[in-house]
Amino acid sequence: MPSNADARAGRAAFTHPGFVLFQVARFLIVAAVEMQAVAVGWQVYEITKRPLDLGYVGLAQFLPAILLFPISGHASDRFERRHVLSLCYGGYAVCFALLLALTKRAPSILLIYVVLVLIGVVRSFNSTASRAILPQLVPQEHFPNAVAWNASIFQAATILGPSFGGIVYAAFRGPSAVYAIAMVTAIGATISSFRIRPEVKPRPREPMTFKTVFAGLHYIWNKKLILGAISLDLFAVLLGGAVALLPVYAREILHTGPWGLGLLRTAPGVGAALMAVLLAHWPLRGRSGPTLLWAVAGFGVFTIIFGVSRNLTVSLIALLLLGASDMISVIIRATLTQLATPDEMRGRVTAVDMIFIGTSNEFGQFESGVTAQWFGTVPAVILGGVGTLVVIVLWTWWFPELRNAGDLQGIGSETQNSTAAT
Repeated sequence: MPSNADARAGRAAFTHPGFVLFQVARFLIVAAVEMQAVAVGWQVYEITKRPLDLGYVGLAQFLPAILLFPISGHASDRFERRHVLSLCYGGYAVCFALLLALTKRAPSILLIYVVLVLIGVVRSFNSTASRAILPQLVPQEHFPNAVAWNASIFQAATILGPSFGGIVYAAFRGPSAVYAIAMVTAIGATISSFRIRPEVKPRPREPMTFKTVFAGLHYIWNKKLILGAISLDLFAVLLGGAVALLPVYAREILHTGPWGLGLLRTAPGVGAALMAVLLAHWPLRGRSGPTLLWAVAGFGVFTIIFGVSRNLTVSLIALLLLGASDMISVIIRATLTQLATPDEMRGRVTAVDMIFIGTSNEFGQFESGVTAQWFGTVPAVILGGVGTLVVIVLWTWWFPELRNAGDLQGIGSETQNSTAAT
């Protein structure tokens, strides 16, 4: 058991009111988005019965992020991030209202995809501002603790959101109630975001030129340790992601209903949340690079186990361990990227990082849908897990900076000192 002093240190981020308000708003919006994701996935597959259409769900939300990342990153560096977040949360509420309106008429896949594109636009700005504002809410010495709790609360929302969304979908026999609850929840997040008061240091208002817009890309390209870490996540999760195919597994392989789909979507969040809480109280020490590589390898192994499973319990355990492995990677990458980046560039660097994350998640869903259409659902998931293990071997060889990386705080301090010197 940790001592009282250790326990207080483990909750250091919550001594800052701005961080608390931000987490309330973030929990609500993530839960709302996850509820909507369960409803849309089940609704689309129920209409078309084609795994490829589930891939299009991910693609519709991914493409706006690719197209808008220079603008969204620049917006988070030029304008107050709290205001950007409030607009985004309100935008989510509007999108959920549109999905609700569409359920009142004959289902139209095309119109659903149009709304998903709008959600992708909102997500592009929200994701960048949400991550870039975090260092403004806590001092640097409490930032690793804030990252761990930020991830914990995110995962708590991904636990409750899908399971609650699946139950509501089943109880009301359709997506209408899910979209209505998501809309109200997003409004609550918007209200909470108005009260956040970050400690904003003066930032230069750089003109919107090609050089300033793409400064984040240039910065990451020159920092090989950061490039290796985020590109590892990109290709590993891109190949190993099986979330897009969960509706197929629920219906066709595990023979369960919407409630089962909710549990399957929840399981990675449970594992990730437990791991994040552990890391909040017992932070990672020592060589972060090898830890990151082993964690991503675990992600690939548990993806393969999930792919071959025909038992709901085994599948849930595999997804739980998959989520725990992924959380180690998330915390290492987030801490490293944010601490190693000057505040005036965090929006643009985060925008590039979010492209990597979005590519691995949303485009990964599209890739999973396509490979499932070509090879079958189970082979697609197994091949993805094997591909993740291949990526680990290649990145260990190509990025010696990554495999030799040491303590996270030390890396962040060294990088910042190097930046200041230049």
